[in-house]
Amino acid sequence: MINSSCIYKGTVVHKRFKPKKHFFKYDVFSMLIDLNEINEMDKKLSIFSLNKFNILSFFNIDHGPRDGSSLKNWVKSTLRKNKIHFNGIKIKLLCYPRIFGYVFNPLSIFYIYNLKNKLITVIYEVKNTFGEQHSYIFKVNNKSNILKHKCEKKFYVSPFIKMNCTYNFVLTKPSNTISVLIDQYDEKSKLLVASQNGKKLKITNSNLIKTYLSYPLMSFKVIAAIHYEAFKLWFKGVSLVKKNIKIRNKISREI
Repeated sequence: MINSSCIYKGTVVHKRFKPKKHFFKYDVFSMLIDLNEINEMDKKLSIFSLNKFNILSFFNIDHGPRDGSSLKNWVKSTLRKNKIHFNGIKIKLLCYPRIFGYVFNPLSIFYIYNLKNKLITVIYEVKNTFGEQHSYIFKVNNKSNILKHKCEKKFYVSPFIKMNCTYNFVLTKPSNTISVLIDQYDEKSKLLVASQNGKKLKITNSNLIKTYLSYPLMSFKVIAAIHYEAFKLWFKGVSLVKKNIKIRNKISREI
């Protein structure tokens, strides 16, 4: 049975405050995939496949070590390397699926639970359009449904935002709704707010088909929108920030 995985239909919003004001909002859908259920999803969902081409698909190579190996093993190894102790875990991943073989995930989130279904760790997996990735790992110590995490920016993302910045993550634990908010600050004040919100929808063949038909080119729209909004920022006169370091995949343990 597919009980723990689901679809979230909602919106992504970006609001920039300086040096020029800029705003955009797009309708999107994400999938929250329980990695223990993904083989069952592959078998029972006609338009969804695991590591194979389909209308919608999920490929291991898009996340974690990005070599196609087991994501569950990568999460376990990453937790051990960062001295986060566990006896057993359940892993859920919030991400966009591939649509007709293509996806770009600016942000994916691993929610890691112990066997008592208590959230113990969150991994924010950030990608840029240069094919690079950085994962920020936070241990979860509170019982609140609202999680707050803060760290220094360690990864070049936008060509219009310099590296000397701070992230403030605020997210809700996945339930009937989901909310992810990122406030980004430079040395002086708030620079940017980015958010994603969604309402839960059960994963069935019917719901997946209806969702796909509502967002038939979403993956292509995401990358097109990134470049379109970048052009508008450039046209407004926002300065470009030079990229100096080339990385493939890094991980940092945060407080």
